[in-house]
Amino acid sequence: MKNLHYIVIEGPLGVGKTSLAGLLAEKLDGETLLEDVEGHPFLTKFYRNPKKYAFQTQIYFLLRRYQQVAEIHQMDLFKKVIISDYLFEKDRIFARINLDDQEFWLYEQLFHLLNRKTVVPDLVIFLQARTDVLLERIRKRGRKFEKGVHPDYIESINQAFNTFFFHYQDSPLLVIDASEIDFVHVPEDLDNLVEQIRNMEGGTQYYVPLGSKR
Repeated sequence: MKNLHYIVIEGPLGVGKTSLAGLLAEKLDGETLLEDVEGHPFLTKFYRNPKKYAFQTQIYFLLRRYQQVAEIHQMDLFKKVIISDYLFEKDRIFARINLDDQEFWLYEQLFHLLNRKTVVPDLVIFLQARTDVLLERIRKRGRKFEKGVHPDYIESINQAFNTFFFHYQDSPLLVIDASEIDFVHVPEDLDNLVEQIRNMEGGTQYYVPLGSKR
């Protein structure tokens, strides 16, 4: 696929977005645009008391993501490809699950105002995984604020992501089942993925790793 300037990697919590973004940036001589989850002032409170802190958490995420995406306008996209570990539109997935109807209505007004000003990616990579795999990866990365996350919450987020990307048509989409893939430790699969990205022709395609073809 020619003229790749802005690539987004998406998927549910724990699927490996940030790790893959870093690896692809190295392979494609690109620059990463990563979400600052650790610096979120409401996230720990949200996991302890979701109903009380859901709205503050979502609004902060929305505004912070918009600020970061807006920086793309200042970047020279013709010199280096930008690889991000989040899609701006995905914020609504969490908002719809976490907010009540009145909160979501108010959130939507702000979301649509900001979304008009964002840059559309040249390619979106959607990482899928089973919920049990996500829970294990969340446990292994050991973020304190995620220790109490309920499996049912991760399942609902996972299903919402699958539904969202089943209907997604705004950019070329590459879907990857990441349940059994380890791009960090299997360089052949990473090289094969890079080749697949370069050969994308638009629409929706599905990546099958080399190990699955053997």
